[in-house]
Amino acid sequence: MAGIPFVVRVPGVEEVRQNGENAHAYVERLARDKALAVEASADEFVVAADTTVVVDDDVLEKPESEAVAAGMLRRLSGRQHVVLTGVCVRRGSQLWSGVESTLVTFKQLTDADIHAYAASGEPFDKAGGYAIQGLASKYITRVDGCFFNVVGLPVARVYEMLLAAGYSLALG
Repeated sequence: MAGIPFVVRVPGVEEVRQNGENAHAYVERLARDKALAVEASADEFVVAADTTVVVDDDVLEKPESEAVAAGMLRRLSGRQHVVLTGVCVRRGSQLWSGVESTLVTFKQLTDADIHAYAASGEPFDKAGGYAIQGLASKYITRVDGCFFNVVGLPVARVYEMLLAAGYSLALG
């Protein structure tokens, strides 16, 4: 991808669910809001995303403390949950958006596992309080769907959306 300029711009979008908003609508709305909040020329492509974890119809966002992270890990222990990532591609005034869904299964965690991982600092700034690509990888027994979605960006889905928006390697 030499010669194709990529710039990271962080939008100032508050990540707060609206009353009655389900997780699917929430992550897609945030991705769209983030894409629209970034200044870009009409020929630039903007890619924005937001990821969350859902278990028992509850949205597990980013834990704000070790205790909250430990509580999230207890809820995920020995069971399956859903990771949702809302993605939006913007080019000029046109938007392409969608949500990728992946099922993830955790092994049964011991109290020692939970406390050690929560104390590692890794759960912070991670939806659901874990990073599948990090120390938590040893707790994951199954992934049904896009692994990269769990990391935070469903690469194949984003590529398809970029193609729909007119992206081409020849543009670089």
